Amino acid sequence: MLATKKDMKLALMTVLAILMLASANVAGQMIPAQAANAFASKPVVYQPITAKQRLRWFTRSTIGPESLTGGLFTAAFGTAINRPSEYGPHWAGFGKRYGMRFTGIATGNAMEASLGALWGEDPRYFRAKGQSFQGRIKNVVLMTFAARQADGGLAPAYARYAGISGNNFLSNSWRADSESGVGDACLRIGLGFAGRMAGNAFAEFWPTLSDHLSHRNKQ
Repeated sequence: MLATKKDMKLALMTVLAILMLASANVAGQMIPAQAANAFASKPVVYQPITAKQRLRWFTRSTIGPESLTGGLFTAAFGTAINRPSEYGPHWAGFGKRYGMRFTGIATGNAMEASLGALWGEDPRYFRAKGQSFQGRIKNVVLMTFAARQADGGLAPAYARYAGISGNNFLSNSWRADSESGVGDACLRIGLGFAGRMAGNAFAEFWPTLSDHLSHRNKQ
């Protein structure tokens, strides 16, 4: 069913409102380079991301094991509930869903990496090692909507906003009709930020859990 102009305007305004609120929250918590110890056990001097490191981030975020494994789960879930129905509940449908998810991830990451390079936005996640559990949770949430800048401070991750939002609206042009509406794109944008937050949580806590399990096995 085609969305009306009123529905499209409402959806776009909702997305913009969410991003503006997130940006305002981040801006209110911007952290200068001198306070880098808020995100590490010891004060550190931030080193701006290099072109090689930016390419490495894009490659790992797109075809790294975490991304490819995540695609297996989302494609399997979509196949199990047969959504979108145009793809069908079979292996061919699984492949189409996996490929669609991959193209979206690749497009969004490429936009974030390339746009961020223009003004020095660092897409990498920085752990809050040594902080309290609450502090680390706060870091996971904050770094979903914020990014390091060239001076080491934090600011709204505008390249990420553009990458996640742009890729989901752009992909409407090649998605199945049942999921190519404005509302569908807005839902995927929300899921995109939720996925980034989940990835941040994994990056934040998995090394600690892995070390703990390794220590127990040695005892």
